Amino acid sequence: MPKHIAIIMDGNGRWAAARHLPRAIGHKRGAEAVRRTVKAAKNLGISYLTLFGFSSENWKRSHSEILDLMQLLRFYLRNELEEMMKNGVRLRIIGDRAKLDPDIVTLIEEVEAATVKNTGVNLTLALSYGGRHEIVEATRKIAKEIVAGKISAEDISESMFANYLETATIPDPDLIIRTSGEKRISNFLLWQSAYTEFVFLDKFWPDFTQKDVEDAVREFGNRERRYGAADS
Repeated sequence: MPKHIAIIMDGNGRWAAARHLPRAIGHKRGAEAVRRTVKAAKNLGISYLTLFGFSSENWKRSHSEILDLMQLLRFYLRNELEEMMKNGVRLRIIGDRAKLDPDIVTLIEEVEAATVKNTGVNLTLALSYGGRHEIVEATRKIAKEIVAGKISAEDISESMFANYLETATIPDPDLIIRTSGEKRISNFLLWQSAYTEFVFLDKFWPDFTQKDVEDAVREFGNRERRYGAADS
């Protein structure tokens, strides 16, 4: 059983287009899939769940679509807190908050504070997130500490570097699932996924169910994770 599952939630727009519906409807149905997936993680005993909700590249989308996505995020943060508390979900947000509207940042901080002591599923949402940006920011922090004389270049190691990432308190993902049939990582958890297993699904994110999680976990169980070592 993987301890940490991360998911690239892809295909909301194409799901809507296939049904001749506005993209906003696809995003709303995608939010429903988020709720199902969090419940599935709880039912399966998954400790950590990370969902790629909005990438740093997604800011290039149309203004109207971004407004719809941000409004949906507001709705989710306001309306899911009670459910999170009932199910013991702890919420964390990773990504560049500077690009988010101030009221959204306030909502994020409020929900993170309210759920910080929950001990069920550790839910991380990646919003305005890019793996390269995260690595650059970690490097910048380390460089500043070297200039300040707090550490030396010789102190830098892989484990130390990982402590400067936004996921410092979260274990690396054992399994990454991507929906929509695309087979790429799209700048998601670049450092953390060095030895992650991947499962790619042909269905769009709004159609994702607990059975899809179960099937992916079963596939994960059939993999042999060698971390660069020779076959056993």
